[in-house]
Amino acid sequence: MEDGFSSYNSLYDTSSLLQFCNDDSASAASSMEVTDRIASLEQRVQMQEDEIQLLKSALADVVRRLNASEEQQAVVSRRGPTKDPTLMRKSSSAGSNVGKSARPMIATLPLRPTVNNGTILPKKGSGTLPSPSGSGSKRDNTTPASKRILHLPLSTVRRANSNEHVGTLTRRDSGDSKGNRTRTGSTGSSSSGKRNDSKQREPVFSAGMRRVTHCKEEGYVKMFLKGRPVTMFMPKAQVDSYCLEARAELPSSKLKLDWVYGYRGRDCRSNLYLLPTGETVYFIASVVVLFNVDEQLQRHYTGHTDDIKCLAVHPDKITIATGQVAGTSSDGKLAPHVRVWDSVSLNTLHVLGTNFFDRALVCLAFSKSNGGNTLCAVDDSNDHVLSVWEWQREDRLAEVKCSNESVFATDFHPTDSNIIVTCGKSHLYFWTLEKSTLVKKQGLFEKQEKPKFVLCVTFAENGDTITGDSSGNILVWGKGTNRISHAIQGAHEGSIFALSMLRNGTLVSGGKDRRLVSWDSSYQQIQMAEVPELFGPIRTIAEGRGETVLIGTTKNFVLQGSLDGEFVHITQGHTDELWGLAVHPWKPHFITCGYDRQVCLWDSGSHQLIWTKSMEDAVQSAGFHPSGSVVAIGTQTGRWLVLDTDSKDLVAVHTDGNEQLSVISYGPDGNFLAIGSHDNYIYIYAVAENGRKYSRVGKCSGHSSFITHLDWSTDSQYLVSNSGDYEILYWIPSVCKQVVSVETTRDIEWATNTCPLGFQVFGLWPDGSDGTDINAVCRTNDKNVMVTGDDFGKVHLFAYPCSQFRAPSHVYGGHSSHVTNVSFLFDDSYLVSTGGKDMSVMQWRIV
Repeated sequence: MEDGFSSYNSLYDTSSLLQFCNDDSASAASSMEVTDRIASLEQRVQMQEDEIQLLKSALADVVRRLNASEEQQAVVSRRGPTKDPTLMRKSSSAGSNVGKSARPMIATLPLRPTVNNGTILPKKGSGTLPSPSGSGSKRDNTTPASKRILHLPLSTVRRANSNEHVGTLTRRDSGDSKGNRTRTGSTGSSSSGKRNDSKQREPVFSAGMRRVTHCKEEGYVKMFLKGRPVTMFMPKAQVDSYCLEARAELPSSKLKLDWVYGYRGRDCRSNLYLLPTGETVYFIASVVVLFNVDEQLQRHYTGHTDDIKCLAVHPDKITIATGQVAGTSSDGKLAPHVRVWDSVSLNTLHVLGTNFFDRALVCLAFSKSNGGNTLCAVDDSNDHVLSVWEWQREDRLAEVKCSNESVFATDFHPTDSNIIVTCGKSHLYFWTLEKSTLVKKQGLFEKQEKPKFVLCVTFAENGDTITGDSSGNILVWGKGTNRISHAIQGAHEGSIFALSMLRNGTLVSGGKDRRLVSWDSSYQQIQMAEVPELFGPIRTIAEGRGETVLIGTTKNFVLQGSLDGEFVHITQGHTDELWGLAVHPWKPHFITCGYDRQVCLWDSGSHQLIWTKSMEDAVQSAGFHPSGSVVAIGTQTGRWLVLDTDSKDLVAVHTDGNEQLSVISYGPDGNFLAIGSHDNYIYIYAVAENGRKYSRVGKCSGHSSFITHLDWSTDSQYLVSNSGDYEILYWIPSVCKQVVSVETTRDIEWATNTCPLGFQVFGLWPDGSDGTDINAVCRTNDKNVMVTGDDFGKVHLFAYPCSQFRAPSHVYGGHSSHVTNVSFLFDDSYLVSTGGKDMSVMQWRIV
């Protein structure tokens, strides 16, 4: 009996519950918001209720076992010794076989109705008791539910009522009243309705897989995500031949980065240069782009593992240094560091400061007078440490605490490699390198009003230092001094973000007022041009070919132009988090949209923007009509719009609920539109007149969490959906009815495969995943390969189908934020991926 109680004790670790109960974060003295305190209290109450349910079922089972044992002893004492000694051994060992039988325990106490979020409802002769901690327990991440299930021999259990089961109720989602709906037919919550209740034999699961089990008799695979079972039924043709232990192969195809759309100008400075090769160099996400505008070719340096924040070009115009932020990957933390690399071969030459820098690199500069042998860097630590490196030896020469405030720029003096200038919030410092020490002199503003920010610095031909500040003034500091020798008051209206000294001695300035102004050697204005408002304020200026200049703007445009006022954008991108992606059904075009309220149609062949349209709300999703004539756009407010693909004119506007529309998808025949919302519903519309007329059919109700993904069957008769609590539900969209029969759904052929939960794709989930790591999935139209985008900025390429646990994949970096969406073009020639907060769009060629 002690063994029995110890097994129950190991079933559920109450430490997390006790931690909740002892926590006073929900008390009146807590600093938490009232809504957060209420949510915390709800979670505590739910955990306590779940524990009580578990204790009830455990106690009832102990009583049944005692009764069964007493009855068996009474039978033995009446009949005398049995003729078959094995029966006696089986009976006497019933208590000691706890946890070893293939038949899991069933709890049969009558309990209050509960919602079975992703839990298989056991039939007679079988059952599983899920973790009471639900999705809120951290323990789910390390201890799979399959390890916490207690197994008992069937002979020791007598069921008073086989139709009463224990489920879990979780409050993962904010759909309060909707969370109490009971559901049937979910492949995450019940098996086939055709199952015979009188069947005594429990399906046998193959051993050896910690997170995935296989039931050959019923023809399904069960995977556990965050302790929750997700059951996926395989096609009938595979039931007899499928083997869970079979090894999956790597795909024969690979991806090669072809084009990167976007530029990071919103929050980075001095990150745009022209190389002698004719290539413009800049960065976005964790990729440095070398763009030859004339030949319309891009090359990419992809050595970084997270966001690049700064860039410096060596005096030889070939060697480049770039610095990145600290990041995280599936393997752990990534240290901030500087990479020095060759812009011709794209080979990494040196890596500096892996264990030295803190948080991120904010600015870099090569020395100029000593052949560029030294490199200075400022990190983003609290003290913003300035360090000087002999980069070819990877040797740190000096370091010093620069400032407690933000540092925006640093540069070496052009004629003295021992002098470094830094500027930032409320400061301008002149540093002198003496042996291994950096000595500071503060810039004295004297009669000049001290600006709040000194934003940029450059040098005149005579060695004077020139700064631009937040007051709109350009100040000249005499060579070798820390005093102002000349001031241009009100050079700009508002902050001056960029200064550039051209080869002919002309100074060019630009700033928040979008004006580009040139000044002669005596600081008299020569010309002034204004950048159109569409492009935004000027962030950085670089000298181009001949009389041209390159301009990076805060709206993430790269412009090529002149002081005569003609500007042409050569690169542009989104300015806020990016989620929506849709590919044209028969053209090499795709649409991106995001929280910047911009919808952009791109041509993957010319890499040009065809059109862009501003929305009133932040945009979440997009989907083309099969004809390609219109595209539907889903927003974060429940409103969705239909745009004409050619003219970008508005065709229709509708509103369903008031929460974000995560997915919007037309059926393959174009007669229906399905819209998955964060309010847990799927809204169905009938579509007429080639996508120009919409009438609401109804809404599919059954999910207890927000809708994440949708796929249509090839005949447009069925719909499959995934939700935030790892459910898989099937629907007949024309009548908004849920399909509960497994025999009906298991052999449906799906037109697309964007759902990350399903038998054909479950192998893509990495071991130890919490169920939210995979954001997007897409299969090629020829059904040979599939890709995923994950939370670690990686694009994975798998062979399809991907129905073996821990399937291998080719892994590709480039994004520095979560990859929010992936999609193949209509002819599978390219893959397009979108980054979330890195705001980048990447186009990959399949090779």
